[in-house]
Amino acid sequence: MSELVEREHQYYMQVARRQPVVIVKGEGSWVWDEAGEEYLDFHAGWAVDTLGHCPPVLVDAIRQQAGLLFQTSNQFYTVPQIELAELLVENSCLDRVFLCNSGAEANEGAFKLARKYGRLHRSGAYEIISTDNAFHGRTITTAAAGGNPQYSATFAPLTPGFSHVPWDDIEALKSATNAKTCAIVLEPVQGEAGVNCPSPSYLGEVRQWCDEQGILLILDEVQTGIGRLGALFGYQLFDIEPDVLTLAKGLGGGVPIGAFLCKEQYQVLEPGDHGSTFGGNPLACAGAYAVVKHVIENDISGYAGELGEYLAAGLLKIQARHETVIKEVRGMGLMRAVEFHEAIGPDVVGGCNEERLLVNPVRPNSIRFTPPLNASRSEVDIALERFERGLERVTRVK
Repeated sequence: MSELVEREHQYYMQVARRQPVVIVKGEGSWVWDEAGEEYLDFHAGWAVDTLGHCPPVLVDAIRQQAGLLFQTSNQFYTVPQIELAELLVENSCLDRVFLCNSGAEANEGAFKLARKYGRLHRSGAYEIISTDNAFHGRTITTAAAGGNPQYSATFAPLTPGFSHVPWDDIEALKSATNAKTCAIVLEPVQGEAGVNCPSPSYLGEVRQWCDEQGILLILDEVQTGIGRLGALFGYQLFDIEPDVLTLAKGLGGGVPIGAFLCKEQYQVLEPGDHGSTFGGNPLACAGAYAVVKHVIENDISGYAGELGEYLAAGLLKIQARHETVIKEVRGMGLMRAVEFHEAIGPDVVGGCNEERLLVNPVRPNSIRFTPPLNASRSEVDIALERFERGLERVTRVK
């Protein structure tokens, strides 16, 4: 155990299952530990590092803004906040934006908006339907919205007003809707549940049901937004439009920022209803603006879709060589999971660490690949080689 890890154990709350790697430097798809060892990072900060580590476009934007203005609070107008809001609205189907600091905050804001809309336009309706195994954050309210009782039960009693139905089951969702329902919240692709993709018709059927019932459709694109699935926003791949959209993770490319957006007719929040001391601060907004603008102008989303197919093809070849170990390869764009027949996910991640490849143990029987959206094909090839060697480290022992 390194001296730095010992210090962390002495002072830091032990709430994360950390990998035994102390990262001190990053560039592009690569990071280096305290001993100078190089790793290929296909974890990317839990799908945050949109353009990799320290991309010049983000570094330059932060440096320039840091010399001008860090923080004012939302009592005043700032240029970066307005520019980012305009960029998001002009490139989406939504009309209004609120900027915050994280995905959990974005979802909290979306839930508040939906509940106020229900109070004003649905005779006081306040209940929100989510799905089993959904993940919407770690606050008390977003944990209530999440669909993992093993996690949320620890913090009971949770915020009331959330119900859960099976993922990808339109009939269950219809049955759960009642006069108190104000909204449905879904991830276009379930991320923390193991990268679960919906059937082709599911999101369209949900959209139609919300229209028929007069309830809001909230899409949690904290993980899928800003190019991750192969389009700027995941909803674009399913030919639907949400009423409310939440973003974070890749929005800042490494800078902590979140956002919730809505269509004009659902913007019911008034001064005093919501706020944030740091949300939308100039420094974070300048960084996010640079990232999103670069993604749009260089069609990074389209490239991510193509590279995702290349990654998936390679993973399927590995599955064919290890079919007794690998059960399934699934996902969209550069959000891919490998599911094993047994709960060897953490062991495989350990094997990959030894091969200098960083991936995410998303479930006991699954690992997830979320590389930077601008990774190269040669880097994918290296990742595939290292993954297979890491897998074989585990299967040889078994």
